Formats: sequence, structure tokens, C-alpha cells
Amino acid sequence: MPLRSYKATSPGRRFMTRSTFEEITTKEPYKPLLEPMKRGSGRNDQGRLSVRHRGGGEKRHYRRIDFKRDKFGVPARIATVEYDPNRSARIGLLFYRDGEKRYMLLPHGLKVGDIVVAGPEAEARVGNALPIANIPLGTTIHNVELVPGRGGQIVRSAGASAQLLAKEGDWAQIRLPSGEVRRVPTRCMATIGQVSNIDHENQSIGKAGRARHMGQRPEVRGVVMNPREHPHGGGEGKSPTGMPPKTPWGKPAMGYRTRRNKLTGRLIVRSRHRK
Repeated sequence: MPLRSYKATSPGRRFMTRSTFEEITTKEPYKPLLEPMKRGSGRNDQGRLSVRHRGGGEKRHYRRIDFKRDKFGVPARIATVEYDPNRSARIGLLFYRDGEKRYMLLPHGLKVGDIVVAGPEAEARVGNALPIANIPLGTTIHNVELVPGRGGQIVRSAGASAQLLAKEGDWAQIRLPSGEVRRVPTRCMATIGQVSNIDHENQSIGKAGRARHMGQRPEVRGVVMNPREHPHGGGEGKSPTGMPPKTPWGKPAMGYRTRRNKLTGRLIVRSRHRK
């Protein structure tokens, strides 16, 4: 999954890079697993803007991904490798031996024709999904459940991987891509290997229009606004903020921790902020 660059026929092309998509085997998705997707454009359920700088972009269909991997003991063959506009990773269409078809997050290194299995009896090799209790220590994993049976919730983006560090009783410790060490029940499922499309983080968007295609709207700096619009605004000419960085609503924007979750905070063994 290497990147390609372009001949500099314009300033936007000069530094633009994008995937070659050489691993993609089909342009047509499997229609029974598609769902219509309404664009929220950063609005909440009341229709009010809750996340700025989102809107527009290309229309998409949602691909129904099997994050649970709960079809135990039935081998599946990877029939196609596909592009998913809703995520940075590639997805694979599985043909199960009993005739069912599902999408899965594609691990790095798997290709069309490979066989994957899920369940407690599965072998600990790339693409197979097992309970954490059955995975050897030191193994690289992704698509990790936090609650047994809920489906994988973390380590799902392109190139991401976690490492299983320790197991003690009903709990295991895994190191996440951020460096955080977290306790997870050993009954939770995880998939062996690293998520595909590992060069995604090295891509350069190159021009503003490409960001608009992805649904990103322009972002205006606070220092160029008026004082009534932003705490950083005002002043004659170019002026410093005159204060620690703040959001438009006055909350500290750098180094101010806002996480308050007593339910899951106790499961963090080592914070990702700790030096």
C-alpha cells in the first residue's frame, strides 16, 4: 500500500500524495451490506451545530462491518479487498463456508484467498479473532472489545495496533497506540495483527479542495477575529494572543484535561500523558 506523488503542474499538486490503491480488488461494494447514511454536518440531535468545520463532502454509503466477529468455528475466505469511504483502513469481504457474507476490518498482510477463523479454538495468526484469554503474551492485536459481546471499539484506524502485555485472573493489560496501558476483561475478543493501510498517516492532502471532498470546512484562526467572536481577537495589526490558548468559549485549549469518567478511569494503568 505505497503512496504515489504527482508531477507539479500546480501548487496543489506539488506536495500532494495519495495511496496507489493497488491492493483494492473491486470498485463495486457488496450491496446487501450497504446502508444509507445521512450527513449530520456536525449537528446534534436537536439540529444545532456541536462540532465546527464539518459539512459538504462526497455522498457515502455505510458498509456494515462485523466488529463482533461472533461467527465462531466457521472458516471464511477473503473474497475481495475494498475501499471504505467511512474509515481509513481497508475492508475485506468474507465468504463463510455456510454461505454467509460479512465485511471485516482488513489486517495488514492478508490478501484475497486467505482463510480466517474466529472463536476460542482459533489459531493465533493474523486475521483470526480470539478471546484475549487465548492470545499469547506479546501478540500484536487490533479491533479490541472493551465489554464482552459489544464488538471491537478501539484500535480500528489504519496502521493501528495494540500489544498484549500481561494477564492476571479475569483481566489483561494491553498497551494502546497512544502509549496508554489499560485493563480489559480477558473474555473480550480481539483480532490478531495490525490494521491495514499503514501508509495512511504519511499522506499529504496537498490542497484545500481535497479536504472539502472529505467533508472538512475552512477553519478561521481566532487571532484574526474581533474580540466579541474569540478571546484571541482584536488588536492592531498582527498581535499575539496575550493569554494561554483558549477555545472560542474561553476554555483552555492546551494542557487542560477535561476527562471525567470514574467508570472507566479506574481501568487505566498508565496514562498516555505520563512522561
